[in-house]
Formats: sequence, C-alpha cells, structure tokens
Amino acid sequence: MLEAIIITPVKDSLQTVRLTVKALAETKANIQYYVFNDFSQPATKIFLESKKDTFGFNLIHLEDITSNPSPNYKLVLEIAQKKALEKECPLIIVESDVIVKPDTIPTLLKIAHERKDAGLVGAITVDKLGHYNFPYAYEKEKNDDTIITSHSLSFCCTLITHDFLSKYNFKSLSNSKDWFDVHISKTSRSLGFKNYLVKGAEVLHTPHSSRPWKNLKYKNPVLYYIKKMFSKRDEI
Repeated sequence: MLEAIIITPVKDSLQTVRLTVKALAETKANIQYYVFNDFSQPATKIFLESKKDTFGFNLIHLEDITSNPSPNYKLVLEIAQKKALEKECPLIIVESDVIVKPDTIPTLLKIAHERKDAGLVGAITVDKLGHYNFPYAYEKEKNDDTIITSHSLSFCCTLITHDFLSKYNFKSLSNSKDWFDVHISKTSRSLGFKNYLVKGAEVLHTPHSSRPWKNLKYKNPVLYYIKKMFSKRDEI
C-alpha cells in the first residue's frame, strides 16, 4: 500500500540535490517520489535525467508545463496535491538542500497516523554539527520530543496530511507569492488542525543552496531587503 507522495522541487543546487535524491532512495517506506525541475541549468537537468532510474524518482520538467519563470512552487503544490488526493495518502515535501535518514519518512508517517488532529508534521533541521539551524534555530532545548508548534513549519521536510489536503485547495494560493509554508501553516491551524515539530527526526539542512542570494538575509539584512523590495523576489 502506498504510504506517501514525496516531492522535491529543484532549482540547480546540484551538489546538495545529489545527496537529497540518494537519501530518499534509501527510505524505509513505500513511496512515490517526484522531482520537479524548475528551470535548472543544463548540468542539473542532465544529472536528474541520468539518475531518475537509479534513485527511483519520477522527473517532471516544469519547462514542459509552463513558461512562467522560476520559482513555480504554487504549480508544484497544485500538481502534488492532486496526486496525493488521487492516491489517498499524505504529501511530503523534501527540499533539495535537505538530506533525510532512512527512518525519517517512516517516523513522520507514524506520528501523522497517531496524531489524528495533525495538519502538518515537520522534521527538525540541523547543521553538520547536529545543532538546530534555520528555520528552527529558535528551538534551544535538544531532545526527542514531538511538540505542537504555533510557529510556521518550513517545507524543508514536512508532511501534509491527507485530511488537510482534502479541506484546502492549493489552487487558492496567491499567484503573487513565491513561498507558501507560512500561509499553509496558518491555514492548517485556522481549519482546526495542529502542527507538529518532530525533534526526534533530525534532517541535515544546508539553507538556500539553490538561491544563495537569500543568505544575504543573515549576512547583510539591509541589502537583502533592498533586493527583495526592488526585485519583488522571495515573496512569502
């Protein structure tokens, strides 16, 4: 029985996406895995084409579907939601700068099954030293607890339950936004669901590998917000 639809949106970040798809090929769950190539450079496209059979993922080139420039996260979510609803299973997003462990996906699935009120279930992110990092650096106490959170769950490695998918149509997401984790986290709570952060499921995260300019937010926040304002980029 299919346990989940998993998706990874890819915009270059070739060094990390190699590890992302390899790790998901080793997951201990029955999944269907889709990689969405969002107008990457030729080297990334060639790699994905050459490894789709090796690592067992279905490859969708968004250039074959839309002429809208990257990022096309709304379109990816719409397609993925349709697939998950058709298969009557949850949707799990694993971004291209995240490396899961073999038991990460089964852990998220187990918690989502046990917590009938769950809307989103997210794995906490760590750096190479095992420290909690962006976007969960605000968590200071290291433990294996699963906690209800009022913070937004990033889509780094996050499960969206079938119940939530059945109640909220991603086609209603704003066309003026680039990213939707904040909005979807809030919508989950507004619909009466609880969002869970799983501190016992750590995934390695290398933030903003596909869009390194976003690291300006931490190195030079003034320049970041100037770029964001004038270029109308990174709309949340």
